[in-house]
Amino acid sequence: MDSRISQGRPEHARHRPSHVPRLAPLPERPDVIVVGAGAAGIAAARALREQGVACAVLEARDRVGGRTVTTQIRGHAVDLGAHWLHAGPINPLVQLGLARGERLRRAPQTGHVWVGRRRGTPAEIRASALAFDRADRAMTAGARAAGPDRPAASALPPGLGPWGHRVAQVHGLVSGRPLREVSLHDFPSMEYGDNFFLAGGYGAYLARLAEDLPIALSRPVTGIDWSGAGVTVATESGPLRARAAIVTVPVMVLRQTIPFTPALPPEIRAAIDGFSTGIYEHAVLHWPGSPFRGPDRLVSMAGGRQAPPGLLSRIDGSAFHFYELDTVGAAAVDAAGGDADAARRHVRQVLGQHFPAAALRGLTIPAVSAWRHDPWSRGSWAVVPPGHAGARSTLQAPVSERIWFAGEALSRLQWGTAGGAFEEGRRAGLAAAERIRAGTG
Repeated sequence: MDSRISQGRPEHARHRPSHVPRLAPLPERPDVIVVGAGAAGIAAARALREQGVACAVLEARDRVGGRTVTTQIRGHAVDLGAHWLHAGPINPLVQLGLARGERLRRAPQTGHVWVGRRRGTPAEIRASALAFDRADRAMTAGARAAGPDRPAASALPPGLGPWGHRVAQVHGLVSGRPLREVSLHDFPSMEYGDNFFLAGGYGAYLARLAEDLPIALSRPVTGIDWSGAGVTVATESGPLRARAAIVTVPVMVLRQTIPFTPALPPEIRAAIDGFSTGIYEHAVLHWPGSPFRGPDRLVSMAGGRQAPPGLLSRIDGSAFHFYELDTVGAAAVDAAGGDADAARRHVRQVLGQHFPAAALRGLTIPAVSAWRHDPWSRGSWAVVPPGHAGARSTLQAPVSERIWFAGEALSRLQWGTAGGAFEEGRRAGLAAAERIRAGTG
């Protein structure tokens, strides 16, 4: 186990959620056990409840939401995990939020360009947009072409000029790994258009969706036995039996933490083990003196020895910003000790290359995420490396009509998102309910 995990909880785990839902007790005789109360587990439980199927949700953390959690910092709701509601037309959490009257706001289409220690010129802004457009079209065409899978980086077109490094850096951030480690066949499956943010925080919204669900917190699962007619799920407080199980924990946890008896079929195990660990971390900046104006705008920064892979400015019009850490940045932080203070030093060092000391006066960093060191996530999301593009669909098939998997790792169109996890959880919940009602579960 990573020393930073064994030494204590990551800093983000010490921030308490802004909304704590009222939970129902577990039924004495559930038909389905749901492992995990993140977005996928909540969706699965809601679908089972809609179908009249009794379920029990077991969650290892002391809260719901998984890698989606909102906390209060200086009176403002701040997300320490998932923040964007991507792909509005196909994201079920956008559609459900609109139906519920949640306070969604559309993400701006414009942002800021910063080069070195100054604002980008109109010519630089146009060159940046053109480089990203050319890269996106080339990688989409490469993915659709016949032939074996290959790294997404191999499809980047030549001649992107000084913005080529920036293109690769940003796509590496949103992919969770450098493009040389990402499947080209899987890469363009994520639709980033028509994005939303949510007043009060994404994590708080998910917590509201868990109201009155039968969830037991602080109940980690230590094993799943499917050798008999149903399933027996082991926990430290004793076993729980049901006719079926839906397993929604991240695949990075699944491949290291939960043993199955008997072992999972080879093709299922290979699919789980073949994913890479995606890295995407937040450093929350409280920066009243930031030079950027306008709420919720992305800042593209280039030049200098280092540049932030991502910076989201003026969240909800506030003084809060998100500085994003990618695989490279996280590795630098880990090499310097790996704790939250090392992350703070790294962020200040990089920002110091682009802004004078006077501009950074008043900057504080009240929170830092470290999902890669969290024992119940072990990463930000699952990444498909070259040659592993079929893994998502492989895991959608049930095992012996008794075990279903769900989570963002299974979503073909919304990988790496809470919306994708929610969609997959609902799919698994409906499928398990159908089997239970048919008497074959």
